[in-house]
Amino acid sequence: MEILRLKNTVKFMSYRKIAMVFSALLMIASVVSLSTNKLNFGLDFTGGTLIEVGFQEAANLEKLRQVMSSNGFDDAKVQFYGSSRDVVIRLGLREDVKAEMLGNEVLDILQNSTGQTVDMRRIEFVGASVGDELAEQGGLAMLTALICILIYVAFRFEWRFAVGSVVALFHDVLLTLGLFSVLQLEFDLTVLAAILAVIGYSLNDTIVVSDRIRENFRKIREGEAEEIINISLTQTLSRTFITSITTLLVLAALFFQGGALIHGFATALLFGVFVGTYSSIYVASLVALALGISKEDLIPEVIEKEGADQEAMMP
Repeated sequence: MEILRLKNTVKFMSYRKIAMVFSALLMIASVVSLSTNKLNFGLDFTGGTLIEVGFQEAANLEKLRQVMSSNGFDDAKVQFYGSSRDVVIRLGLREDVKAEMLGNEVLDILQNSTGQTVDMRRIEFVGASVGDELAEQGGLAMLTALICILIYVAFRFEWRFAVGSVVALFHDVLLTLGLFSVLQLEFDLTVLAAILAVIGYSLNDTIVVSDRIRENFRKIREGEAEEIINISLTQTLSRTFITSITTLLVLAALFFQGGALIHGFATALLFGVFVGTYSSIYVASLVALALGISKEDLIPEVIEKEGADQEAMMP
């Protein structure tokens, strides 16, 4: 199925220096933001109590923050959750205090200060040890995924493609984390799951491109490596376009209509699809080209049978 019928080869690699500088700047900005702003970890990782309440009328967040602070909850983070009448309050860890008692106390404070009937929607509590364990295992999950991908691509294609694939995946993960750090979006387990999904999506695109490059290296006997990579990227452009558009349509629906619970998940995937498509075209192929990929690396050697010369000389 061809949507983009291109007669001429797109010279993708002629813009590789611009792409390299662009990616480097974004990665540096992400590292700086992660070092200074850090990630806004959710309760899944930090531990604490999450309380969701519903008001009869639109809530005044600034007033609620002042009320919580004046009643001994200086660490309370108050924000809307889907609508102006739904509010989520995040509290830090409190030793020897049950979540139910804490929820009732907060509910009484809100009702007395606003004069409204406030409904308790849900209470969630995560201990500090559980949060630390989730953070550690989440990081190990991403590291394990990258190592397994490196081994798989090295066996499936060639080590230069493997390095390019892992660099592209690291690029995608770092930029996605940088986005959440810059915007201070909450980073919880659903976002971590989205990042792992981004790794899978980006790898899928990279494998398709790498497979076409290997095929064209074997079919096109004449031509430089840069030219063959451009041809391969042009041939897979239509497929990449179709895959990206259909995926983005679904993610856009989740982002706008999925509700606050999966907003972070949809945000990470939406951004991840963009950077994943970009990295499969530029980063992975650019790294393989920079490492000196050539026909000799991808065309299998022909092993002659023992005694083949004698058989050829026989009448």
